[in-house]
Amino acid sequence: MIQKFKKFTKLSAKEKNLFMEAYYTLGMMRAAILRVSFKRLTRSLKHQAKKSEFVQLDEEQIQMALSIGKAIGQAAAHTPWESACLAQSLTAQRMLKKRGIPGVFYLGVAKDEEKMKAHAWSQCGDQIITGGKGHEKFTVLSVFGW
Repeated sequence: MIQKFKKFTKLSAKEKNLFMEAYYTLGMMRAAILRVSFKRLTRSLKHQAKKSEFVQLDEEQIQMALSIGKAIGQAAAHTPWESACLAQSLTAQRMLKKRGIPGVFYLGVAKDEEKMKAHAWSQCGDQIITGGKGHEKFTVLSVFGW
């Protein structure tokens, strides 16, 4: 516990703020996933029929998006609740949209030893922000942009 606190205190003010925002938003998204229909959760997003063309971002937007993705990953590792890929993608969408950075998140499925698995990942430009590990194994079912 003390090591985690020391590690947190070594972060810059910007990194601390992003971490705290990510932690709080992950909790809000997890609660929403448990209580609200998926249709209502994605009501403010544009549903796209196929994979989206990448929107070109400037270097500042890319760096901010990557910083947000890192903060979400760090916060998700320390939540006492489950912060799986869908909560992380919805958190990324909310944090990026707040900063005017466009992106998409994907929902995909794959068959794993006779079981269906689902996965969500978010992307800005050609950079994967959350859920990138193993996303290529999943067949995209839906794409949501903001």
